[in-house]
Amino acid sequence: MQDGNTLQGAVTRDDTQTAAVEAAVDAASAALIRRIESVPFSRWHTKARIIVGSATFFDAFDALSIAFVLPVLIGLWHIEPLEIGVLIGASYIGQFIGALTFGWYAERRGRIRSVTIAIAIMSVMSMGCALSGSFAVLLVCRFIQGIGVGGEMPVAATYISELSNAHGRGKYFLLYELIFPVGLMATGQIGAWLVPLIGWKIMFWIGAVPGLLIALLIARLPESPRWLISKGRFDEAEAVVRDMEASTDRRIEPGRRQQPNKGVMNARAGWRELLSPFYRGRTLVVWVLWATAFFIANSLNNWLPTLYRSVYHLPLQTALRAASMTNVAQVALLLICAYVIDRVGRRNWTVSAFCLAAILFACLGLFAAHDVWSAMVLGTLSYGLIGSIAAVLYLYTPEVYPTRMRATSTGLATSWLRLASAVGPSLAGLLLHKRGIGSVFVMFAVVAVVGAICALRMTETRERSLEEIAP
Repeated sequence: MQDGNTLQGAVTRDDTQTAAVEAAVDAASAALIRRIESVPFSRWHTKARIIVGSATFFDAFDALSIAFVLPVLIGLWHIEPLEIGVLIGASYIGQFIGALTFGWYAERRGRIRSVTIAIAIMSVMSMGCALSGSFAVLLVCRFIQGIGVGGEMPVAATYISELSNAHGRGKYFLLYELIFPVGLMATGQIGAWLVPLIGWKIMFWIGAVPGLLIALLIARLPESPRWLISKGRFDEAEAVVRDMEASTDRRIEPGRRQQPNKGVMNARAGWRELLSPFYRGRTLVVWVLWATAFFIANSLNNWLPTLYRSVYHLPLQTALRAASMTNVAQVALLLICAYVIDRVGRRNWTVSAFCLAAILFACLGLFAAHDVWSAMVLGTLSYGLIGSIAAVLYLYTPEVYPTRMRATSTGLATSWLRLASAVGPSLAGLLLHKRGIGSVFVMFAVVAVVGAICALRMTETRERSLEEIAP
């Protein structure tokens, strides 16, 4: 009997010690998170945003460069319409693999290491594209490059989100995200100017060399303090937070947080947690939003130069310049979005943009598809609206998941955009061949309506800390 009491007492002491250790870890984590939330945006944040934003710029450049190369290669290599869809789709299949692989890697080895490797892959493969002399070689290089492109964006978005505090996070993040459509816009302008002047290979060389230099700068950035905290590396997190605090004397008072659900907070991170009762609804909404927004956006991005050239019979340079205006519209709308998103909220903006885009696509598809000026104006405005949604999704998705699975869940969510982007251009090409250009725009209107309905179920995240939104 005495031995039984002794054993029970030892177990009780062990449980008490374990609980005390867990309480100390929770207290240390909470203290560091409070300090992160108390530091207003400063030059420290700006430096990280500019460097990571530079990588995102070339991510956009590499992703879209093929659209401004294709009008030349179609005649040079006698590429058929089906092969166009395959070439565009191959990159997105690579991006699908990259999003899953690098999201998983970022949870285990850190955000910075993951982003650095992804940028190096896409830059080296851009060189491969420039040196390719046949359709088959270009197809392989675009596929591998897609792995790097797909891996960079979700992990970079996760990193920038984890540096942010609740107050003004939407504006801070979207000003970073603005660099992606600026990259798309620059790709359009550079492509329209240089491809007719120098040749198609210049697009890939521009994407290659600066990307390698940026990879070196990314490697020197501090790791995400939230990720370090989640791994119990408190000394390293403390050093990063001290640097944040040293960058400014100002402080903000963190808002009062709700107590997180302890059962959810102690859940084991993994693929299955995405579909656990607490996160299932968020996950399904996020997946549908990514699929619908990028089904439209990337179908338009990749097809418009060819449509202006082959359907509307515009001269090459005019077709490229007309296509590049979609990204100008996206930049303008996203700049507006950045300054109002923390007031109107993520859900209201997304629902409104989807609805307005659906109306414009429907008008274009049903009444004005064969008029080139209507296609330019309505198509450009519609793309700008959908493009703003795409940026909001990069803001919203890391917000609704906890640090322990934020990169994985964001990578998995963006994998739906890769699948949609692989299917979308191919389906647009099929409809164009079978039923004409009007059916393509009607299809986009239907997809936008599906996105709007789904967006009504979004969880509003404005002015809330990441730990409160996703325990």
